[in-house]
Amino acid sequence: MHRRAFLKTSAAGLAYAAVPILPRRRRARYRTALIGTGWWGMNILREAMAAGQSEVVGLCDVDRRHLGGAYAEVERLSGDRPKRYTDYRELIAETRPEIAIVATPDHWHALCAIAAIEAGAHVYIEKPISHTIDEGKAIVRAARAHERTVQVGTHRRVSPHNISGMQFLKSGKVGDIGMVRMFVHYGGGPGEVTPDEEPPPELDWDMWLGPAPYRPFNPRIHPRGFRQFLDYANGQLGDWGIHWLDQLLWWSEEPWPRHVYSTGGRFIREDNTTAPDTQVVTYAFESFSAVWEHRLYAANNAEHHNIGCYFYGTEGTFHMGWQDGWTFYPTRKSQPIIHEDPQLHQPDDQNIRELWADFLDAIETGRRPVCDIEIGYRATNMSLLGMLSWKLGRSVEWDGERGVIVGDEEANRLLRRPYRTPWVYPE
Repeated sequence: MHRRAFLKTSAAGLAYAAVPILPRRRRARYRTALIGTGWWGMNILREAMAAGQSEVVGLCDVDRRHLGGAYAEVERLSGDRPKRYTDYRELIAETRPEIAIVATPDHWHALCAIAAIEAGAHVYIEKPISHTIDEGKAIVRAARAHERTVQVGTHRRVSPHNISGMQFLKSGKVGDIGMVRMFVHYGGGPGEVTPDEEPPPELDWDMWLGPAPYRPFNPRIHPRGFRQFLDYANGQLGDWGIHWLDQLLWWSEEPWPRHVYSTGGRFIREDNTTAPDTQVVTYAFESFSAVWEHRLYAANNAEHHNIGCYFYGTEGTFHMGWQDGWTFYPTRKSQPIIHEDPQLHQPDDQNIRELWADFLDAIETGRRPVCDIEIGYRATNMSLLGMLSWKLGRSVEWDGERGVIVGDEEANRLLRRPYRTPWVYPE
């Protein structure tokens, strides 16, 4: 469908996106558990507790330092005294949560989410939903088979300025859009190699690694550094890219690209991370082209924005941003620039509160949430296809309907990876 035809059918989707700000009925508290009690997991759990509909019954983390701090904060904020675990399977079996929050490193998302779904829990899962594409398929399949609500943490779908910005884009005021450019340009330098060392006594390193390949502990990986190590995540594209690729899919009538091609490499970094410090990915859709780009050096002080999406239309250029809201730069110099500021929550400038409210409402009403697992699956796939093309060094043709790469056996083998014993890849 061409963009002109799509504009006539977009109103329903935008009304759906605005659900979190509508009033909803309240019910008794849900038995809630958090798997992964680090920085971002606690950001989510704080909003769950603040919403007043969660009894925190369990906390799980392989690092007892995180676990202890999380327990103390939960008790202080809510009075709940959740049981503490270092194995998510024991947490699920013993506490039987009605809601499970999965906020582990990426390589654990699929196993934890599927186990919770199969045990009857609704799940709030952080993005990206999976480390490989076939893991994502397995999560979607489990959610549908067990009729569970699964919300993905792409909270920009409920940010007020993102909603109004999407309304502006779909109104036709930007004109016909033929290209979208998504980017993150943060500063940094070459870095240096950090030696491996013995893991802290409070950390079960073997369990942290789980299904991923074994390697010695390195403090650059844990805590919070894992995203630049490709055995556990997918670099900047698999982290920041998810949010902006999802904005593209929210705007577009087309649910996936036809062709994907990526270039890049480690041109500046000299440390022991493994992800590309420079990457460009081209996504070919039927009616427009899209480009992702990032670099981990040379922060962008030369352009107006260093993060977000530019939508290039016949009537002007629209920037969808984060901390800088959205801005429309019209083609005609006689017309004024239009801008809207963001409305974000602290810490970390996010809108988890609205996304959690939508999650609860979806559970209670039986509708699909704003960031449903299938929406998260598609956005995650965009980033994983970019990484897959980069690893192969060639373009791939994606059949989104079947979830396979067309005519490329080598590429299709990269839709999954071997798991370390005794862990079993989900089907």
